Amino acid sequence: MATRPEDVEPQPRPARAAARPGPLAPPMDLAELIADRETRIVVCCGSGGVGKTTTSAALALAAAQAGRTVVVLTIDPARRLAQSLGLVELNNEPRRVDVPGAEGELHAMMLDMKRTFDDIVAAHSTPERAEAILENPFYQSLSSSFSGTQEYMAMEKLGQLRASNQWDLIIVDTPPSRSALDFLDAPNRMSRFLDGTMIRLLTAPARAGGRAGLRFASAGFMFFSKIISKILGGQLLRDISAFVAALDTMFGGFRERATATYELLRRPGTWFVVVASPEPDALREASYFVDRLSAEGMPLAGLVLNRTHPPATTALSATRAEGAAEEAAESGAEGAEVAAAALRVHAERMVVAAREQHLADRFTSAHPEVAVRTVPAAAGDVHDLDGLRVMAGELTAPDADTPTGIPRTRVLPARRG
Repeated sequence: MATRPEDVEPQPRPARAAARPGPLAPPMDLAELIADRETRIVVCCGSGGVGKTTTSAALALAAAQAGRTVVVLTIDPARRLAQSLGLVELNNEPRRVDVPGAEGELHAMMLDMKRTFDDIVAAHSTPERAEAILENPFYQSLSSSFSGTQEYMAMEKLGQLRASNQWDLIIVDTPPSRSALDFLDAPNRMSRFLDGTMIRLLTAPARAGGRAGLRFASAGFMFFSKIISKILGGQLLRDISAFVAALDTMFGGFRERATATYELLRRPGTWFVVVASPEPDALREASYFVDRLSAEGMPLAGLVLNRTHPPATTALSATRAEGAAEEAAESGAEGAEVAAAALRVHAERMVVAAREQHLADRFTSAHPEVAVRTVPAAAGDVHDLDGLRVMAGELTAPDADTPTGIPRTRVLPARRG
């Protein structure tokens, strides 16, 4: 018999699933990080155009104001760091920056790849051998434009700064894009280069001992040179051979210093700060940096999400603001046009903020353990100490100390169930 609808006992409706809250990243306390005397090195990395150089300079300024003796080293050849510090230019030697009212000291420098290489040659060889190396055409090309030299020299300069004990905090502003982490590969790259077949053949005549060894090495070298000469040219091969022979006694030192600096980056007292803007490509690069640092066992302080656009208030949604703008425009009252324009600006700001928060939430969902600090976009380019002070304040202020009360881990309030 068919069952009538009225005979069916009504079933309770299933409860609606509660809205899932947005991912909440842990806060990053950069004020405590740079004030901590145990913190000796901070490395800022990120893709190009995200404000990494300005972030590095602002952190260095905040550290000097906190009483630290700090030097900021930029590997980026652009001159933004010098301009933001009020200097005409920077070179391979630290220059003191006058910071009125600071309890500590601020110094800044820009890596000169060739000069750093020249200084290493002069410091670790005899005057005669150093002169032979510095005048070698292959060395002159290698020290100024050879791929990977910049990253290795960055490791050398960082090791020199740390060994001097002149500064109790070093902040490194790395090159843009993924090459920012290439200096992590410098020790392995140097070892592969020094232990490679080409280098062994080039250095065999100089290293061989005894007449038999010399005959063997010379035979191998001659066979090798005949092949390579056809590709590179005889003069270039002779330049390379002379360079390698002159540099032979320094190879072990190169490898040892690079390895020591690499291990220094993994020890307590070193922190990496990833800088990104709220754009898909920049956050994709940030995810790469986070994964790479984790794989290398490097200590990560967190992500600085720079140039965000938080609204002045979140009490009025974009939809309601657009509706209110329409009503104001249609009213024809005095000042209605100005009010409508202001409401539309707020609606646009809310849309941008929602987009930025969505991108930040995607990053946090993929890396829930990574601390985050958002920094609002400045009204213009930061080009002086006053602008750096403003940014330093945004980087180091308490997490909840914002005009809207929204924590600095976010652009908009977190969604709640």
